[in-house]
Amino acid sequence: MGWKDFFGFGKKDKEADKETDNITNISLSSIKPGYFLDYDLKTWEVTARHHYDWGDSDLSYEWQLKSHDETIYLSRESDDQVDWTVARPISFLKLGSHIRKHIEEHEDPPDEIEFESIKYYLAESGGGHFFKDGTGPGQAFISWDYEDESGKKYLSIEQWGEDEFEASAGQLVEEYQFTNILPGKNTA
Repeated sequence: MGWKDFFGFGKKDKEADKETDNITNISLSSIKPGYFLDYDLKTWEVTARHHYDWGDSDLSYEWQLKSHDETIYLSRESDDQVDWTVARPISFLKLGSHIRKHIEEHEDPPDEIEFESIKYYLAESGGGHFFKDGTGPGQAFISWDYEDESGKKYLSIEQWGEDEFEASAGQLVEEYQFTNILPGKNTA
């Protein structure tokens, strides 16, 4: 043991370097509540991290992001590749009363939905469990996912219980579109 080791010189420098390295190497997948990031010319705070269990070890993750004037949801799904999407909640009523009626009569929404002059086509549907903040027993729900012709925009309808519906509209995004990812004050 040298005198530098005895008096602790160099040890603090290594710890400081480790902290700096952790801050500069934050990935989008590792964000958690309290973090901040930039996307679409706004700064967003991560306010929640949820996950969905689709069965057979198929999990997807969702982060709630809030800016000064809106809330969006960032999702990460991994099949053959990792896909990132950003969704904005929309009123289920904006899809039209015929959608609810179709679900009541057929137990599924129609295969094609038009929203804001864009045609969306049913891509997949299924049931799963939602884990708010990643904990708890999970809440059962059914989801119908639609895509436009390009496969870059999507629409989602979720059914919670017998007659509670939620909808969101979103698009595929790339990880590089999220910048300046920083932990918040109480995220250690």
